[in-house]
Amino acid sequence: MSFGTYARRVRDEQAAPARRYRALRCAVAEYGPLGFHATWAYLAATAVPAPDLRRDTAALLRALDVLEASRAARIEETAAFAARRRVEKAAGVRSPRSAGPLASPWRPRWPGGAGPSRLGLVAAVANRRAAFLRVPHPDPSLLPDDLGRRLTDLHGRLDACAAAYLTALGRVDGPAREEPGGIVAGIHRHLAPGHGPLNVPLLQWLRFAELLDYAVKATAVPHPR
Repeated sequence: MSFGTYARRVRDEQAAPARRYRALRCAVAEYGPLGFHATWAYLAATAVPAPDLRRDTAALLRALDVLEASRAARIEETAAFAARRRVEKAAGVRSPRSAGPLASPWRPRWPGGAGPSRLGLVAAVANRRAAFLRVPHPDPSLLPDDLGRRLTDLHGRLDACAAAYLTALGRVDGPAREEPGGIVAGIHRHLAPGHGPLNVPLLQWLRFAELLDYAVKATAVPHPR
């Protein structure tokens, strides 16, 4: 079923709260710009349910409004890019000059002109950090010593960055803004072509590092002029 069908079920006041809750979960599965779990954590934080989304139908509607606004912004971005590409192609430009925010559609980003919620991103990072810490480390017996040390260093740096971000409630500045991007690049360097066994944990590290990199840059404290 489509996102719109699930959205209508969330708004169906005749439906049981549990059914409306499941419909919102399905809507997030259809459109989750931060990934399913991070998007759900973001919505749960921004909707401010009392006590939780399972039992607060008003909060379910607030969460849906936030999700729909983001999806509408993404649709607008896509339509604007398609319109620009039609003009460029008519002028003989075969490759897009710039895809703007759509350049990396697989990376986490919360579309919308107002910018993402800082506390929503903090909740998303907290949720994914907990999952990151549960990911098993690569088997050291399969790695050269120097590679094992480099991966241990990357893991420690990523967790330290996440801890600092959460402690500051998303208000980070200075070198802390650039560190997650360096970790993303470091993880990429160790990914093997194809489906190597090392890729299984590293891809999970990468998804978390990309979310943290986005969150840090989206909610960074502006530098004073």
